[in-house]
Amino acid sequence: MTLVAGTKVLVHYTGTLDDGTQFDSSREREPLEITLGQDMVIPGFEKAIVDLEPGQSVTVTIPEEEAYGPHNEEMVIRVPKASFPPEIVPTVGEQLVLRSPDGNELPALIVDVDDDEATLDANHPLAGFALTFEIELVSVG
Repeated sequence: MTLVAGTKVLVHYTGTLDDGTQFDSSREREPLEITLGQDMVIPGFEKAIVDLEPGQSVTVTIPEEEAYGPHNEEMVIRVPKASFPPEIVPTVGEQLVLRSPDGNELPALIVDVDDDEATLDANHPLAGFALTFEIELVSVG
């Protein structure tokens, strides 16, 4: 059986990096509900489940191109500390939301701070990585 777009499925998953570091898992919570064909998960994740039957599991390594894409250096910017609102003191590890002139929001992480500038990285934290998922199709429908 091949699952088609519009099908709702429940899956359990555990995601790890090449070095074995676990970055996410649904095992300690409810299964993830996905409607296929609606870009609710990364492309490689959806491809991995379309041929599964309920109760089946698969382990798949998804290349960065089918995950969160390559790390894009153009999305790393240096911003003068003086441009931050006075109530925000730039701190490494802090998450900010950048707003473009047209109102789009983009999360960014402060990755470096020096005397004059802060470096912001607007890449997804998992961009540039191949991701390994152990996925179990819990149910369909």
